[in-house]
Amino acid sequence: QVQLVESGGGLVQAGGSLRLSCAASGLTFSRYIVGWFRQAPGKEREFVAAIRWSADDTYYADSVKGRFTISRDNAETALYLQMNSLKPEDTALYYCVADRSLNVYTNNPSRWDYWGQGTQVTVSS
Repeated sequence: QVQLVESGGGLVQAGGSLRLSCAASGLTFSRYIVGWFRQAPGKEREFVAAIRWSADDTYYADSVKGRFTISRDNAETALYLQMNSLKPEDTALYYCVADRSLNVYTNNPSRWDYWGQGTQVTVSS
């Protein structure tokens, strides 16, 4: 069974930082495009960041460029999102995502095969 499990969410004041983690079971990230989406209440899911694991190419939504950093470690089942200078508009449920078929990242949620359950990030003013 493929599972992606996010952790690291929480409550933080504006300007603060959080680091999200994603652990995978049932698959390895080595040949995947992996990344993060988020969804705020009443809004559609939106792309945040992605990385092509083997090539280490990264992609970011304009709204988070310069503030968020996607990264991985030596393991094939670990993904991170370092979030700095957080803003209230960053408040959302953050999902770890992965896909093996995509050649490039896409901001269309329906094209990503695997999703975690999400971890809540709340940024207060």
